[in-house]
Amino acid sequence: MKKILLGIGLVVALLAILRFRVLPLEKTASGTAKKLPQELQLGYLPVTCHLTCPVVDYATKTSGAAIHFKSQKFSDFPTIASAIQSKKLQVTFMLAPLAMKLREDGVPVKICYLGHRDGSELVIPINSSAKNLHDLKGKKIAIPSLYSNQHFVLLKLLEKQGLSPDDLQFVPLPPPDMPTALAAKAIDGYFVGEPFCAKAEKEGIGKVLYYARDIWPNFISCVLVVHEDLINNQPEVVKELVRGIAESGAWAEIHRADAAKIISRYNRQDSSLLNYILTSTPRRVSYVRLTPDEKELQEIYNVAQRIGLLKKDLPVKEMFTTEFIPDHVLPANIVMNK
Repeated sequence: MKKILLGIGLVVALLAILRFRVLPLEKTASGTAKKLPQELQLGYLPVTCHLTCPVVDYATKTSGAAIHFKSQKFSDFPTIASAIQSKKLQVTFMLAPLAMKLREDGVPVKICYLGHRDGSELVIPINSSAKNLHDLKGKKIAIPSLYSNQHFVLLKLLEKQGLSPDDLQFVPLPPPDMPTALAAKAIDGYFVGEPFCAKAEKEGIGKVLYYARDIWPNFISCVLVVHEDLINNQPEVVKELVRGIAESGAWAEIHRADAAKIISRYNRQDSSLLNYILTSTPRRVSYVRLTPDEKELQEIYNVAQRIGLLKKDLPVKEMFTTEFIPDHVLPANIVMNK
């Protein structure tokens, strides 16, 4: 009996330490217990804006949590948008304006959390003498999507510098392809999230001209998007998901070197490059203050409407929810495997 009690005590203690608790069974309409899913796929791209996706995968996989939030890597945003539109995915990280576009097109999704703050830069060739956007007039600049805040930031900067949107040639390109395209001189620069900016720096093919935070303070690129089918049918799962993402971000903010090791395994990227990005000063990307704010989202929506990417006048407050975000976000206690 003592051995049994000791075993139960160890299990309870372990779950408390790791902060990824076993969920209660949901009830069906008839009142009978219904098992929660053992695994939920989360879509993401191999960018540091989506870092909390592989981190929560690692955390739930190694903690013995009831649900394994398993990350599914994509290389571009159109494929992610198609996957959630067809319900092949119910949860994904994606560009904030793209999530708004899906909503406008009738896809029932909601923004439930942010992915990050800052974390994007405008990279130009290492030998370029450009000092501002005037010097890049007529050049090809790659962006993740027309429905990206990277696009919007550049439009904002063009206006500030007295230029028009037509003064740059915007080229949508999958983020992993951008450094290669720059090296091949197929493009003249790109604005994207890390690690593809630092990669160009480290390989001696590019340099940073602008940091997103210097143009648009507290810059938001990507958000956590959840299909309303999951929200309506399994709210406990969504609550656990958002809590896990939030606590993974809080952990990554103060365990940056360990976070770099985790995402290097998932993304198959150089751990020293990721460590450089996450530990550099000033910090290139932040994983705190990630509750969606109506004012910030409205600003993004207004830009998309002004340039004609969004056509309808939809209430922004219906595009997001904060109901699943914990009142107090504490760092997850993640145990690193050797």
